[in-house]
Amino acid sequence: MSGPRSEGGIPHRRERLTGPSRDETWADANQAKNEKLQRHSLQRRARAQGLELRHSEYGYALLDLARNRVDDRNDLTLDEVESCLARG
Repeated sequence: MSGPRSEGGIPHRRERLTGPSRDETWADANQAKNEKLQRHSLQRRARAQGLELRHSEYGYALLDLARNRVDDRNDLTLDEVESCLARG
């Protein structure tokens, strides 16, 4: 590997690209994709009911138009959000 070139212009590096790290697996990638798809679907369903789906470090929360939490919770899982929207 060589360092950055300084011949003027944009510096370039010549490094080999490595594959995924040993910690990453197809199962993890698939799980993350499924969670993302579920979250986007729930966001659309919440908007259709006049609610907003928000995420924090504690979990998910559904907010109404007045920005009040539905069921006064901000630690819902996606499955709990889905059940709240189903009974909505």
